[in-house]
Amino acid sequence: MKLSDEQINDHLSRAGGWRLEGNEIARGLKFDDFISAIEFVNQVASVAEEMDHHPDIFIHGWNNVRLSVTTHEEGGLTERDFRLAERVNALI
Repeated sequence: MKLSDEQINDHLSRAGGWRLEGNEIARGLKFDDFISAIEFVNQVASVAEEMDHHPDIFIHGWNNVRLSVTTHEEGGLTERDFRLAERVNALI
């Protein structure tokens, strides 16, 4: 079920590093090197597969990763998006 603006703001206050961008939440990360960035992306991929909830992943430069997530079938953010964000934060 799609979250209200109040619920989104509450979740964001606890989702360290994530920010609201339209109908999705996003987080940018910078790593020491390319290999570290790719290893992180692979960890995110494993979590996403386990949850059957997949973020958009953008690798740019040689050590920057941007993740964004939304629940397309709900047309916005759901609890599921914030659970994925929490799991991603646990990898850092």
